[in-house]
Amino acid sequence: MAGIVHVEIVGLNTSDCSPFPCDEDRTCGLSGCYLSGKLIDAFNELKKVLLETYGNRVDLTLTLVDNGVPERIKTIIEREYPPIPMVLVNGRVTKIGRITLDRIKNEIEKEL
Repeated sequence: MAGIVHVEIVGLNTSDCSPFPCDEDRTCGLSGCYLSGKLIDAFNELKKVLLETYGNRVDLTLTLVDNGVPERIKTIIEREYPPIPMVLVNGRVTKIGRITLDRIKNEIEKEL
């Protein structure tokens, strides 16, 4: 059992939150960022919902790579070619490739 689960979202300032359209179907499970379709808005909503659900058992970080890519992220990209936005859970690359509440919660649950 991990103490705190670290979730890191990696993308660009101008990234969309998903390759799918932001519409009334809300397949991502989030509603506070509805219609923006932007990574930063979706991250803020995701953080709000996950902190309400898990409290201090989860920590979220948004890493924007517009002005440089940290070496650890470069290594991941060179090794695994993950989709953007990249979702890391405790440093482990997931293949989610979008901001989606249920899939990210499933990854968190694996770590708790």
